[in-house]
Amino acid sequence: MTPIRKFIPVLLVLLASCSTVYQPVKLQYEEYRITPQLPRDTALLNLTRVYRDSLEKSMNEVLGTFGQALEREQPSGSLNNFMTDVMLQMARQKMDPQVSVAFLNNGGIRLTQIAAGPITRGKVFELMPFDNLLLVQQVKGSVLQQVLDATAASGGWPVAGLTMEIQDKKAVNVLIGGQPLDPSRTYHITTTDYVINVDDQGKPLRNIPVQNTGYLLRDAIIDYTRSLNAGGKNLPVSTEKRVRHAQ
Repeated sequence: MTPIRKFIPVLLVLLASCSTVYQPVKLQYEEYRITPQLPRDTALLNLTRVYRDSLEKSMNEVLGTFGQALEREQPSGSLNNFMTDVMLQMARQKMDPQVSVAFLNNGGIRLTQIAAGPITRGKVFELMPFDNLLLVQQVKGSVLQQVLDATAASGGWPVAGLTMEIQDKKAVNVLIGGQPLDPSRTYHITTTDYVINVDDQGKPLRNIPVQNTGYLLRDAIIDYTRSLNAGGKNLPVSTEKRVRHAQ
């Protein structure tokens, strides 16, 4: 028992010391304006130059070429189509060849336009700065209809593999692969983890299992553009009106 009696006072002292609360006695800050006139730290510049040069080389890599400009529009635009075509094609190649539908939230496209001509890796990072994952799910047509209705209520989202019309804030005349959406059929779809886990329109998908290989949408764009550029082709530009307002 003696060792225990000797240990208890020490333990109590340690616990008491851990409960100490420190309070700041003074807060002070200063503002510094960064201008070209400030002296440069040559040592720091030399230290970071190797990383800067490597980064600039990587970001300036040309991945492909567009023959015409792409535009982000709602409910449908050529940049919308490009993004979801990438998702559909690369999800089929990398994850599930049965994927038939792709869709993306409007806010997931961070540029309003991509000019005609070369597209660099840096531009892809501007287009998709987030580490959004490309996910695949198997969902009933009735669930997919709920999601499409939610996107219609928000004005329409970028899609691939389907066409639809918006009427009274609902998705109508939905065609998947040219066939009417079947509420009882199971569809293989792809979208991002943000849509499924965060966006309100993706709520019907929340409790459905996902296939996740850690494949980023940004990497999918890079892989897609590189593969076409290797064949010496301009990147395809689709102006199809996949989502439109019913007349």
